[in-house]
Amino acid sequence: FFMPDAVLKERLDPETLESLGLVKQAQQFNQKIVKIKTKLFYKQQKFNLLREENEGYAKLITELGQDLSGNITSHLVLENIKSLIGCFNLDPNRVLDIILEVYECRSDQDEFFLPLIKSYMCEPQTLCHILGFKFKFHQEPNEETPSSLYHVAAALLQHNLIKLEDIYVHLLPLDATIMEEHKHEIMEAKQIARKLTMVVVPSEKSEDKEKDKEEEKTEKRPDNQKLGLLEALLRIGDWQHAQSIMEQMPPFYATSHKPIALALCQLVHLTVEPLYRRSGIPKGAKGRVLTPLQNKRAPKPAETFEDLRREVFSMLCYLGPHLSHDPILFAKIVRLGKGFMKEDTLLSCFLSIADQVLLPSLTLMECNACMSEELWGLFKLFPYQHRYRLYGQWKNETYTSHPLLVKVKAQTVDRAKYIMKRLTKENVKPSGRQIGKLSHSNPTILFDYILSQIQWYDNLITPVVDSLKYLTSLNYDVLAYCIIEALANPEKEKMKHDDTTISAWLQSLASLCGAVFRKYPIELAGLLQYVTNQLKAGKSFDLLILKEVVQKMAGIEITDEMTMEQLEAMTGGEQLKAEGGYFGQIRNTKKSSQRLKDALLDHDLALPLCLLMAQQRNGVVFSEGGEKHLKLVGKLYDQCHDTLVQFGGFLASNLSTEDYIKRVPPIDVLCNQFHTPHDAAFFLSRPMYAHQILSKYDELKKAEKGNRQQQKVHKYITACEMVMAPVHEAVVSLHPPKVWDDIRPQFYATFWSLTMYDLAVPSSAYDREANKLKAQMKAIDENQEMPLNKKKKEKERCTALQDKLQEEEKKQLEHVQRVLHRLKLEKDNWLLAKSTKNETITKFLQLCVFPRCIFSAIDAVYCARFVELVHQQKTPNFCTLLCYDRVFSDIIYTVASCTENEARRYGRFLCCMLETVTRWHSDRAIYEKECGNYPGFLTIFRATGFDGGNKADQLDYENFRHVVHKWHYKLTKASVHCLETGEYTHIRNILIVLTKILPCYPKVLNLGQALECRVLKICQEEKEKRPDLYALAMGYSGQLKSRKVHMVPENEFHHKEQPVRSATPANIQNGPGSASKPAPTKPEDGMTDDADKSKDKSQGASKPANKANSTATKVATSNGNSAPNSTKAVKEKDDKEKSVKEKKEKKERTPGSTPETKAVGKDKLKEERLGKDEKARDGKERTPKTSEDKMGKEEKARASCNLEFRSDKESSRERDVSKESKMKDSSKGEKGSTAASLKSPVPRSESAESEREQKRRKLDTHSSPSHSSTVKVSIA
Repeated sequence: FFMPDAVLKERLDPETLESLGLVKQAQQFNQKIVKIKTKLFYKQQKFNLLREENEGYAKLITELGQDLSGNITSHLVLENIKSLIGCFNLDPNRVLDIILEVYECRSDQDEFFLPLIKSYMCEPQTLCHILGFKFKFHQEPNEETPSSLYHVAAALLQHNLIKLEDIYVHLLPLDATIMEEHKHEIMEAKQIARKLTMVVVPSEKSEDKEKDKEEEKTEKRPDNQKLGLLEALLRIGDWQHAQSIMEQMPPFYATSHKPIALALCQLVHLTVEPLYRRSGIPKGAKGRVLTPLQNKRAPKPAETFEDLRREVFSMLCYLGPHLSHDPILFAKIVRLGKGFMKEDTLLSCFLSIADQVLLPSLTLMECNACMSEELWGLFKLFPYQHRYRLYGQWKNETYTSHPLLVKVKAQTVDRAKYIMKRLTKENVKPSGRQIGKLSHSNPTILFDYILSQIQWYDNLITPVVDSLKYLTSLNYDVLAYCIIEALANPEKEKMKHDDTTISAWLQSLASLCGAVFRKYPIELAGLLQYVTNQLKAGKSFDLLILKEVVQKMAGIEITDEMTMEQLEAMTGGEQLKAEGGYFGQIRNTKKSSQRLKDALLDHDLALPLCLLMAQQRNGVVFSEGGEKHLKLVGKLYDQCHDTLVQFGGFLASNLSTEDYIKRVPPIDVLCNQFHTPHDAAFFLSRPMYAHQILSKYDELKKAEKGNRQQQKVHKYITACEMVMAPVHEAVVSLHPPKVWDDIRPQFYATFWSLTMYDLAVPSSAYDREANKLKAQMKAIDENQEMPLNKKKKEKERCTALQDKLQEEEKKQLEHVQRVLHRLKLEKDNWLLAKSTKNETITKFLQLCVFPRCIFSAIDAVYCARFVELVHQQKTPNFCTLLCYDRVFSDIIYTVASCTENEARRYGRFLCCMLETVTRWHSDRAIYEKECGNYPGFLTIFRATGFDGGNKADQLDYENFRHVVHKWHYKLTKASVHCLETGEYTHIRNILIVLTKILPCYPKVLNLGQALECRVLKICQEEKEKRPDLYALAMGYSGQLKSRKVHMVPENEFHHKEQPVRSATPANIQNGPGSASKPAPTKPEDGMTDDADKSKDKSQGASKPANKANSTATKVATSNGNSAPNSTKAVKEKDDKEKSVKEKKEKKERTPGSTPETKAVGKDKLKEERLGKDEKARDGKERTPKTSEDKMGKEEKARASCNLEFRSDKESSRERDVSKESKMKDSSKGEKGSTAASLKSPVPRSESAESEREQKRRKLDTHSSPSHSSTVKVSIA
């Protein structure tokens, strides 16, 4: 292995090399090394120093600094430079450095120096090093890099004379330092935001402000050469290199420096100028014309919208929120957006620009309302879904993207707090202006805070709504979004903690919605769609919003607390409704209701909302109501129903005939395909039928010119037949075929298609409103302070209203006459003769009256009026007596199954029915006139049909009075039963119903006393437990006491015969009687019946059954003939005991019997008892006591009409039986029992309390589709 000589010479010392023979002499070798090193490291070239060749460099500087305006070119100068280098032996690198220095001083001469450098160019690396040394020189502390150097570097980069990555490494600060600075800025901004949200003592606040000022003074931003180069690149239009530098930095870091932002804005200005001149500039505007960059390497100006995609959109994205520095460019971009929307090619791009640039920039502008309106001009072209997405990102994401935005958000919240603390009704105007200023830039943050305050303090709603008048259109739209977002907040519970009521925050927001959307022109589509989506999801809480919006915008109120005067006005025309039907005067709703209608029609939400509400009513009970409190379920059901009625009323009164008919499908489609409940389906279809009939009627009138009234009526009936014939066919599919065996489809459709407007003219309501207007005119005349021109206007308004009302009344009168004539012709085909009267009435009540009477207050009145009308029309096969009897006889099931509002309507229906009955009861002449010769009061129906002349078949006046008393007693019994159940719903509903029927019931003193006693007991029991029941009971109790003066003793209410004295007096208990009054007979029937029921329910012997009357008032009476009567009483007692045993045995055999089977058994026992009573009557046995006027007349009446409430004979027999059992207890202090008390049908003995209570509740909760009949009609 041999080592090369060169390696040995390099490694070994000279002496060793000499000994090896590789060098001749070591001394000479050492001297040679020294010479070479000196030449390499220490010898300098003298021409490299300026001072040594000053003439050459002086000539060079003179050459470069000469006037370049003549014919001097870079080529000529370059030749001279070469001569100087050769002549004076100049260093080429030093010459290049001098060229750059001169270029830096004459930076405007790009066209000369750039070709010179390019021609002179040695290596790009050398040029970079020279520039790098120049930048390095200015990196000393307190040094500032001149802008001319940045310009030179930028120009060289643009012309590719140097590379960006080569020069970038010479620039300070480092990228890592920039990242750290950015993070520090964000932390600092968050800290400032935290300080603003903290509660600080005033003294500490002032100290913090002083510290901040000191820090601002001491801090001076160090020179950032990268940003300087970036600015220079932007100014000369070198977008590619500028973009490369910005990509190295955090988002929006570069443009957060104002000079860079302005430079980039200027570049965008120049790029979009041609397109803006063609498509964006408004008509009439001139604008400042910009001269384009002479630089051919700058971005090409955009000529079409497609060109914007090339570079402008990316420039704007880098600019971000800092477009706020140039409002003019902001307006240009927005106007280009408007022009682009007309061409519709780049939607997604403009949405991104709006999200990343326009909205954040608006945030940083100082309350520029013009820019806000300009931006709305673009945004209103987007669908609300796009707009709301933009607002959502603006509110929830944009404010975290940049330190400056974090600070602005905190400052906005701080300012909003300041304003809201001072906002009152008195300073609405100045506070409103402050809110307006703040909202122009940061509406989302401001409204979010305002809404949070309103959710806590509902008394802020009115001042806030009034103070929003200074907002821009964009701000109103943002407000709508913020409201929807607040409503949809998943963290908020929509129920209170007790789970029985809707949360206060939701009610406050709903009220705000109604007020804001009515007063200001805000788009409703988003809110309506939100409610629709909630209903689709099976949530009905948010219907409260729709209810408020319709109420405020259309002036349609829904309340069951209407007075009778208001209700009467609601049965008239639209003008009467507006004047007298609502609590507040409905004024200035024309524009707002038009806006609501347009929003519904434009977005096809009218019918879907109706159908969803109709379906959701039952959904509330079966879907939402599973785990919720019964009280809340009832409220939600009522809210859903009320909103449906209100919304349907709005559509009926505001939609045109064509719009309505086009949107509402036929009744069978509504019910069968959309599964809409029948009552709601007819409610929606009813206006359509009315519109169609009127339009068809008008067509027929125009076709044949006939003015005679008879001809008009005939045309109206023809129009009705044409419109309603398809409806008659359609309704057949709504119910099983069996239903139509009892009532005709025509009758069913007629009932559901008419309204109170069709049946009667509220003349008194029209007169009342006319008198009000006259009084107003008189007051205007007497007002001396009012100016004459205002007086004239007001009087003209009142006169016009008066004329409208008169015209409306006349129109309704003609309409009602036509309808009544139509009904008169139709009535013979309504009910079938082959069906039994019992089934006919059952189906009528089940399918018509009960569903509709609880639909709305007007429908409740309508149902009562319709029943009376059917009676007045002498409709064949309709038994009025049976119908009324069914309605009054057993109201427990109906009352128990109602919600709170339904109970009010049901009470109103009962009140109207009782009014009719009370009118007939009050005077024999009225009864004879309105009922005496009518088929509805026949007690025997003959196969030959109604024979008006046969008075024996009619119920006479006195017996009718007995029947009315029986109905009053039945109502009392049902009321007491409900009050004694202890169930919240039963008690609340019966108290509501009793309050509603107070004008007509109770009329009998002892029944009123019995009710009063039970209600007082409720007051005592519920005072601490359930305050709402206590309030209801106290309210009813007070009203009941005030009505006492109108009550009459029972013998005045219906004629009673004086009792015959007996040899053996005894104490006899009478139902709801008084100690000082004769014992009423009819209630006694009921009490005996109650005793029988209690026997069925309890498994005790006859003693507990006899105790059913133990708390009733005792009245001493005589027995008449004692011997036969006592024998008869003993016999009856034996029979009764026997029947009780049979019942008991039967019950023991079927211990698991259902309420239905019990009811069947009860009916059989009643029939057996009635059979015995018939035998007793056939034997013509005398009773010891009667309450009728004459026995012969009474028996004749009973033969023709076997009313199920048993005769006084039977009741007196049963009293005798109970008398003997009670005689034993009379000595035990029974006389001290409470006066005027009435027990419920269930005995309440302590031993079997729990068992009986369970059974009674089973019976109470068993739903009954219709009331059990209490009138039996015999067919001869």
